[in-house]
Amino acid sequence: MKRKYVVIGLGNFGFWVAKTLFEAHQETIAIDMNKEAVQRVNKFSNMAVIADVTNKETLVGLGIADCDAAVVSLGDHPAASTLVTLYLHEMGVKQILVKAIDENHAKILRKVGATDIIFPEKDMGIKVAKTLVSPNILDFIEMTEDYEITQIGPPASFIGKTLMELELPSRFGLQVIAVRELIPENFIPAPRADFVIKDSDILYILGRKKDIERIKAL
Repeated sequence: MKRKYVVIGLGNFGFWVAKTLFEAHQETIAIDMNKEAVQRVNKFSNMAVIADVTNKETLVGLGIADCDAAVVSLGDHPAASTLVTLYLHEMGVKQILVKAIDENHAKILRKVGATDIIFPEKDMGIKVAKTLVSPNILDFIEMTEDYEITQIGPPASFIGKTLMELELPSRFGLQVIAVRELIPENFIPAPRADFVIKDSDILYILGRKKDIERIKAL
């Protein structure tokens, strides 16, 4: 299912978040005060805007209240990121992911409404270390050009149905090899046939690229 995201702050981290969301066929709004940063992300977003995000009325006018989730990445500007996080919380955005500069900043962000705190260097360092200790078997699977493993949000027609009811192997030639639940955060490898799909789930699918594109188009 297509969701709507806003990325506020378009440094390297914000740029790649916006680009990845857009390429995953999600509706993506990208905002920054820097003209060059906005121009850089323009072709990788549905709407790229030069705006002062510390003005709440600006965010309201851009329809940010309708977003399913927001990513705030304002670099070394803790006051601005804190204020924006508060605005997003007051506007009713359900999932607010914010890049923090340190643990004290993270505590403040949680108090004003952040649902998830991001420490890019710390998180990547942990991921690299875990990969070294326990390599992901998927990294060693040699795929043909026709096949891929990808993650998608479930189409609306999948919501509320079990994997058995969806019959993805017979209808589309696809296998759901894992599910990441966002609410609450949980990872389920090899989900059972009676697993019920929710709109907040992320599906990890194995199959031919053309068949995966058929699912994304639903």
